[in-house]
Amino acid sequence: MNVEVGLEIPPWTMEHVDPEKMKLYAAIARDPNPIHWDRAEVAKRGMGDRLINQGPLNLAYIVNMLHAWAGPGCIRSLNVKFTAPVHDGDTVIARGVVSAVREENGEQVAECEVWVEGRRRIQAVRGTARISS
Repeated sequence: MNVEVGLEIPPWTMEHVDPEKMKLYAAIARDPNPIHWDRAEVAKRGMGDRLINQGPLNLAYIVNMLHAWAGPGCIRSLNVKFTAPVHDGDTVIARGVVSAVREENGEQVAECEVWVEGRRRIQAVRGTARISS
Protein backbone atom coordinates (compact mmCIF):
# COMPACT_ATOMS: atom_id res chain seq x y z
CA MET A 1 0.00 0.00 0.00
CA ASN A 2 1.47 3.32 -1.05
CA VAL A 3 -0.36 6.10 0.78
CA GLU A 4 0.46 9.44 2.32
CA VAL A 5 -1.12 11.76 4.84
CA GLY A 6 -3.99 13.73 3.32
CA LEU A 7 -4.91 11.10 0.75
CA GLU A 8 -8.68 10.98 0.29
CA ILE A 9 -10.09 7.49 0.21
CA PRO A 10 -12.37 7.03 -2.82
CA PRO A 11 -15.93 7.55 -1.56
CA TRP A 12 -18.48 4.74 -1.50
CA THR A 13 -22.12 5.66 -2.20
CA MET A 14 -25.40 3.97 -1.30
CA GLU A 15 -27.85 5.69 -3.65
CA HIS A 16 -31.04 4.75 -1.84
CA VAL A 17 -31.30 3.27 1.65
CA ASP A 18 -33.92 0.60 1.05
CA PRO A 19 -36.67 0.14 3.66
CA GLU A 20 -37.20 -3.48 2.60
CA LYS A 21 -33.54 -4.25 3.37
CA MET A 22 -33.96 -2.59 6.79
CA LYS A 23 -36.95 -4.82 7.49
CA LEU A 24 -35.04 -7.91 6.34
CA TYR A 25 -32.00 -7.01 8.47
CA ALA A 26 -34.27 -6.46 11.49
CA ALA A 27 -35.65 -9.98 11.03
CA ILE A 28 -32.25 -11.60 10.50
CA ALA A 29 -30.68 -9.77 13.45
CA ARG A 30 -33.76 -10.35 15.59
CA ASP A 31 -33.91 -6.62 16.19
CA PRO A 32 -37.35 -5.97 17.71
CA ASN A 33 -37.12 -2.17 17.51
CA PRO A 34 -40.05 -1.07 15.32
CA ILE A 35 -38.37 2.19 14.23
CA HIS A 36 -36.67 0.08 11.55
CA TRP A 37 -39.89 -1.25 9.97
CA ASP A 38 -42.99 0.60 11.31
CA ARG A 39 -43.50 4.20 10.13
CA ALA A 40 -46.36 4.75 12.58
CA GLU A 41 -44.05 3.89 15.47
CA VAL A 42 -41.40 6.30 14.20
CA ALA A 43 -44.02 9.08 14.07
CA LYS A 44 -45.44 8.14 17.47
CA ARG A 45 -41.96 8.60 18.98
CA GLY A 46 -41.65 12.04 17.40
CA MET A 47 -38.85 10.94 15.08
CA GLY A 48 -40.43 11.98 11.77
CA ASP A 49 -42.18 9.82 9.22
CA ARG A 50 -39.36 7.76 7.72
CA LEU A 51 -37.81 4.55 8.98
CA ILE A 52 -34.44 4.70 10.72
CA ASN A 53 -31.62 2.56 9.39
CA GLN A 54 -29.82 0.21 11.76
CA GLY A 55 -26.41 1.31 13.01
CA PRO A 56 -24.62 -1.84 11.79
CA LEU A 57 -25.85 -1.17 8.26
CA ASN A 58 -24.50 2.39 8.45
CA LEU A 59 -21.17 1.03 9.70
CA ALA A 60 -21.13 -1.43 6.78
CA TYR A 61 -20.95 1.49 4.34
CA ILE A 62 -17.59 2.45 5.86
CA VAL A 63 -16.41 -1.17 5.70
CA ASN A 64 -17.46 -1.35 2.04
CA MET A 65 -15.48 1.82 1.29
CA LEU A 66 -12.35 0.54 3.04
CA HIS A 67 -12.55 -2.88 1.34
CA ALA A 68 -13.06 -1.28 -2.09
CA TRP A 69 -9.98 0.89 -1.49
CA ALA A 70 -7.51 -1.45 0.25
CA GLY A 71 -9.01 -4.92 -0.24
CA PRO A 72 -10.76 -7.48 1.96
CA GLY A 73 -8.93 -8.11 5.21
CA CYS A 74 -7.40 -4.62 5.25
CA ILE A 75 -9.08 -3.42 8.46
CA ARG A 76 -6.90 -3.74 11.56
CA SER A 77 -9.22 -1.70 13.79
CA LEU A 78 -12.33 0.41 13.39
CA ASN A 79 -13.82 2.67 16.06
CA VAL A 80 -16.89 4.78 15.36
CA LYS A 81 -19.63 6.82 16.98
CA PHE A 82 -23.16 6.96 15.65
CA THR A 83 -24.03 10.66 15.63
CA ALA A 84 -27.20 11.08 13.56
CA PRO A 85 -29.85 8.84 12.02
CA VAL A 86 -29.95 7.64 8.43
CA HIS A 87 -33.48 7.30 7.05
CA ASP A 88 -35.05 5.18 4.37
CA GLY A 89 -34.67 6.81 0.98
CA ASP A 90 -31.51 8.69 1.96
CA THR A 91 -28.43 8.66 -0.23
CA VAL A 92 -25.37 8.17 1.94
CA ILE A 93 -21.69 8.50 1.13
CA ALA A 94 -18.87 6.86 3.09
CA ARG A 95 -15.74 9.00 3.02
CA GLY A 96 -12.30 8.96 4.56
CA VAL A 97 -8.88 10.57 4.63
CA VAL A 98 -5.48 9.24 5.69
CA SER A 99 -4.33 11.07 8.83
CA ALA A 100 -1.07 9.19 9.57
CA VAL A 101 1.13 6.48 8.06
CA ARG A 102 3.61 4.34 9.97
CA GLU A 103 5.37 1.00 10.03
CA GLU A 104 3.83 -1.53 12.42
CA ASN A 105 5.01 -5.13 12.80
CA GLY A 106 6.69 -5.04 9.42
CA GLU A 107 3.75 -3.61 7.48
CA GLN A 108 2.65 -0.14 6.48
CA VAL A 109 -0.41 0.98 8.43
CA ALA A 110 -2.61 3.94 7.53
CA GLU A 111 -4.54 5.71 10.26
CA CYS A 112 -7.70 7.12 8.70
CA GLU A 113 -10.52 9.42 9.68
CA VAL A 114 -13.74 7.87 8.34
CA TRP A 115 -17.36 8.97 8.24
CA VAL A 116 -20.75 8.48 6.61
CA GLU A 117 -22.55 11.52 5.28
CA GLY A 118 -26.31 11.34 5.31
CA ARG A 119 -28.93 13.82 4.28
CA ARG A 120 -27.69 17.42 4.03
CA ARG A 121 -24.11 16.08 4.40
CA ILE A 122 -24.65 15.50 8.12
CA GLN A 123 -22.15 13.00 9.50
CA ALA A 124 -24.25 10.07 10.66
CA VAL A 125 -21.23 7.97 11.65
CA ARG A 126 -17.67 9.11 12.29
CA GLY A 127 -14.53 7.54 13.64
CA THR A 128 -11.10 6.15 12.92
CA ALA A 129 -9.73 3.10 11.15
CA ARG A 130 -6.31 1.44 10.98
CA ILE A 131 -5.75 -0.06 7.54
CA SER A 132 -3.07 -2.27 6.04
CA SER A 133 -3.09 -4.17 2.78
